Formats: sequence, structure tokens, C-alpha cells
Amino acid sequence: MNNYLIPANSKKSMLILSIFTFSDLIMFGVGIAITLGMLLIVRTASVLGMVLILLPAVITGVLVLPIPNYHNVLGFLSSFMNYITNRRQYIWKGWCVKDVYGRDFEDRK
Repeated sequence: MNNYLIPANSKKSMLILSIFTFSDLIMFGVGIAITLGMLLIVRTASVLGMVLILLPAVITGVLVLPIPNYHNVLGFLSSFMNYITNRRQYIWKGWCVKDVYGRDFEDRK
């Protein structure tokens, strides 16, 4: 009993710190680097300026934030956009299908 071939958490062992993929860390690192660069270059005393400077790090941090049923927010957004743009319509035909001429299956016998 309970002799599973693959453990339930096998996917997490492939992740860094059991949460992030390599691309997640690169994206977050780029956001942090842009924010640090802007902090060094731009001098501002306003709150709005500081919010705009911190925005790249905050946005990339939110995108790599893990959420239930998806890997992270970025995974959810990509699944959502895929659903919106590639909406397929599956037509259930059932057992008694009318063919293109409008006849029932029983009429063709």
C-alpha cells in the first residue's frame, strides 16, 4: 500500500529553495538591478519619485510571488492570457447526432 513510484513533491526538488525557477530569479534580479541603478542615478525627495524608482523591484517581486494552484503570479497571468486569447469551443455531439443533411442516425438505416 502507498508504493508510489514518484513522490508528490518531486517537482519542488527541481526548484531553487523549493519555490523559484532559474528564470524567476533572473527576472527578479533584473528588477532589483534596475531599481538599484535608478536609486544611484536619480535624486528625488518626493514620495512619488521614490515609488516610481521602487516600482521595478515591486512588480517583479509580485510576479514571482507563489500562489496556490499555480507556480506563481506570472504563471497565473500567462494561463489567464492563454485562456482569453485562445478560447476553444468544444461542441458536445452526444449519441444521437444529426448529420449535415439534418437526418437522424435512425433515418439512415
